[in-house]
Amino acid sequence: MRNQQALFLALIALTAVAAAFFVYPGSPFGKWQPWRLGLDLVGGSHLVYGVDLSKVASGDQDSVLNGLRDVIERRVNLFGVSEPQVYVAKSAGESQLVVELAGVSNIRDAIRQIGETPLLDFREVEQVGSSTIFNPTNLTGRYITKAELTFNETTQAPQVAISFNTEGAGIFERMTEANVGKPLAIFLDNVPIEIPVVQEKISGGQAVISGKFTFDEAKQLVERFNAGALPAPITLIDQLTVDPSLGADSLRKAILAGAIGTLLVVIFMIGYYGTFGVFASLALAIYIFLTLGVFKIIPITLSLAGLAGFILTIGMAVDANILIFERVKEETKKGLSKVAAIQEGFRRAWPSIRDSNTSTIITAVILYFFTSSFVKGFALTLLVGVLVSMFSAITTTRLFLRVFVRDPTRPNP
Repeated sequence: MRNQQALFLALIALTAVAAAFFVYPGSPFGKWQPWRLGLDLVGGSHLVYGVDLSKVASGDQDSVLNGLRDVIERRVNLFGVSEPQVYVAKSAGESQLVVELAGVSNIRDAIRQIGETPLLDFREVEQVGSSTIFNPTNLTGRYITKAELTFNETTQAPQVAISFNTEGAGIFERMTEANVGKPLAIFLDNVPIEIPVVQEKISGGQAVISGKFTFDEAKQLVERFNAGALPAPITLIDQLTVDPSLGADSLRKAILAGAIGTLLVVIFMIGYYGTFGVFASLALAIYIFLTLGVFKIIPITLSLAGLAGFILTIGMAVDANILIFERVKEETKKGLSKVAAIQEGFRRAWPSIRDSNTSTIITAVILYFFTSSFVKGFALTLLVGVLVSMFSAITTTRLFLRVFVRDPTRPNP
């Protein structure tokens, strides 16, 4: 039995060693999958956009904001930006879209990446005397599901064919039916690009934009529509650039703080619990490497808040060992042998460990699903850390004690 436990412990230790090489950026294995670091650690651009929802029904605003967030994420991903953070925020009752682009130090380039996403809408044309009035409708790019490059059969001029979803197809059909024989304007980024005359009601949710495009312009427009047309206008209201050197300095300080905190915990555990503290410290080292390995495999984008959540779990991992060791002390005072006291200590400490960690897990889940950006990073690392710490405290520490602690009065199995 002891040999099987020793083998299992050796397997865990080897896994931790492999994880250590994997998480260390300077090792050959560490370069296999680079760390994903947040804006506050690697530098980049922080952009805040105001969202104009004045033409969106109140019941559709949440849907439009979520769609806008998804569109911007797809748009930024199209330019190869690593791990963009895009989320909706509220400020003074106004809706805002926050975009964090880690590693993008050229803020003009970042603004261009966001701002070039097309805003498409259809407008009814009304002639009042010598003036032409374009009346907005509720048919916009939010209903587009697909765009493709086609060519006019007669002139071979490039054009853009778009498809609407079911709701958009219905709106388009009713609009064309109401405007048979009348012009219908197509606007792109508030500029009219085509004003065709509706010949008949159009069903099926298909439309063709045949403005005066060059081949490259039409191709780029198709790419942008497939990345997503904006369902509502956005305006840049704030911008911030985080210098890479500042992010690197923050990362060094966070690592130093974590290392000092871990060292103090190890000194306390060994000084107060002796041999048991040594086992707890070894289990803590295994926990740290395994957890960082999980972070990198998932992968999790680490921010300062995420690192804070991870450092917090280091203390929580040791806390479980303290509960166990105190229970073992109590059982030893009752006259139980070392092995029996360890067994009973784990059994009696488990309910407290389970309940405290379960409450932390519930809190982390709530924070992750009901908050935004940096709080989510904290919640995710906290959640993963707590789950791994439960394994570390209950399995790794127990294996150390069972393999290396023996009763002097009992023969070795």
